[in-house]
Amino acid sequence: MDLKEKLVSSFMAFEERVDVHSDLHDIRTNALKNFENKGFPTKKEEAWKYTSLNAILKNDFTVFPKQENAIEFNQVKKYFLHEIDTYKLVFIDGVFSSHLSSTTHDGIDVCLMSSALTKPKYKMVIDTYFNQIANKDDSLTSLNTAFAIEGAFINIPKKKVTDKPIEIMYFSTGNEAALMVQPRNLVIVGENSHVQIIERHQSLNENPVLTNSVTEIFAQKRAIVDYYKIQNDNSEANLIDNTYVSQQQESHAYVHTFSFGGNLTRNNLNFYHFGERLTSTLNGISILNDKQHVDHYTLVNHAQPNCESFQDYKGIFSDRSTGVFNGKVLVEKEAQKTNAFQKSNNILLSDKATINAKPQLEIFADDVKCSHGCTVGQLDETAMFYMQSRGIPKKEAKALLMYAFSNAVIESIKIPELKQRITKIIAMKLGVNLGFDL
Repeated sequence: MDLKEKLVSSFMAFEERVDVHSDLHDIRTNALKNFENKGFPTKKEEAWKYTSLNAILKNDFTVFPKQENAIEFNQVKKYFLHEIDTYKLVFIDGVFSSHLSSTTHDGIDVCLMSSALTKPKYKMVIDTYFNQIANKDDSLTSLNTAFAIEGAFINIPKKKVTDKPIEIMYFSTGNEAALMVQPRNLVIVGENSHVQIIERHQSLNENPVLTNSVTEIFAQKRAIVDYYKIQNDNSEANLIDNTYVSQQQESHAYVHTFSFGGNLTRNNLNFYHFGERLTSTLNGISILNDKQHVDHYTLVNHAQPNCESFQDYKGIFSDRSTGVFNGKVLVEKEAQKTNAFQKSNNILLSDKATINAKPQLEIFADDVKCSHGCTVGQLDETAMFYMQSRGIPKKEAKALLMYAFSNAVIESIKIPELKQRITKIIAMKLGVNLGFDL
C-alpha cells in the first residue's frame, strides 16, 4: 500500500476518533476527495517542475503515532529562543506537550487548534476563518485540511500588542521508523494589533520525517504580523509548508524564511490583498550543502490599489545542493498605483550546485511600478584578493563575503535575540567564527 492509499484508507478511522461538528466533517470530506483525485504533485505540474517527491514517498510513513512520546526541556532547550521570555506552543510527534508549553487566554488566545475546532465558544471564529484563505484546489493543502486536528491557534483581538513573541515548535522524536505529521495553524490578528511569531520544525534523530504543514494568517486593518520560519533540520527531514496570508487595509505582514537544513523543503507562500495601502514583505535566506533541496514558491496577489510588496531572497549553494525560486507577482486591473519589487540573488560555490529561478510579473493595471530581478554568480574574486591581502585568511574572507551577501535580510529581523541566533546558525553553516558577540 502506497502512502496515498494509506492516507485515504485511514480517513474514516481518523474521523471516528475526533469530536468535530458536521460543518467541519463536510470540509474534511470534500478536501479528502480533492486529494484522492489529484494525489501527490509530480514534476509534470509546472509549479513542481524542479521538485520531485518520488524518493520521499517510498518511505513507509506512519500517519498516526502509536504512542505519546515525552521529551524533557533540557533535550530541546537549544532550539528555543531561551534568551528572552516567550509564549510557547510545543508539539511532539504531532501531539501537544503541556509541560513544555506556555499558553495563555489572558486577553489573547495562544492555544491549541484542537480546542478551537471542538469547543463551542470558538465556533464563530472557526466558521469565519478556518479554510477560508487556503487554496482548496491544492492537493497537499487539501490533504492537510482532511486530517487537520492539531496545531497552533493564535487569536489577537483589536488593539492588542503581544507582550512577548510566540514560539511554535514541532519536534519529531524518531521513535517511529518513519513518521508523517500534518500540523494546522490559524493566526488571526485584529485591527491595530501586533504579533511576533517564530515557527520551527525539528527532528531529534535521523529517521525520515515528512511534515505537511498549513498556516492561515489573517491581518485585519492596520495589523502588524511579523512571522519567522527557521528551517534547520536533520538530513532525513522533509518539509512542505503552505502559508496563506490575507491582508486588510493598511496592514503590514512580514514573513522571513531561513532555510539551512533538512533533506527537501518546499515553501509555498501566498499573499492576498483585500484592502488598500497595505504592505507585504517576503524575505528569505537559503544556505545549502550536500544534496539538500529547497524550493521557494511565492505568490503576491495585488487586487487593491495603492499597495506595496517586497521580495528579497538570497541563496548560497554548495556541493550538490539545489535551490528553486519561483516568484509570481499578480497585479489585477483594479490594483492601480501598485509598487511591487522582487529580487532573487544566488551564489554557487560548486560546479555541481544548481539554482532554478523563475521570477514572474503578470500586470493588468496600467499605472504601476513593478520590477523583478535574478542573479546567479560566484564570489567576487577581486574582493577575496583584497581581503586576503590585508591579512584575512581565505576561509574567513569567503565567509565574510557570504555574510555580507545575506546581510540585508538579516538586518530586517526585528527581534534582536533572534537576529543573534540566525547569525550564529549562519556562522556554523559557513564553518567559521565570524567574530560577532553572540
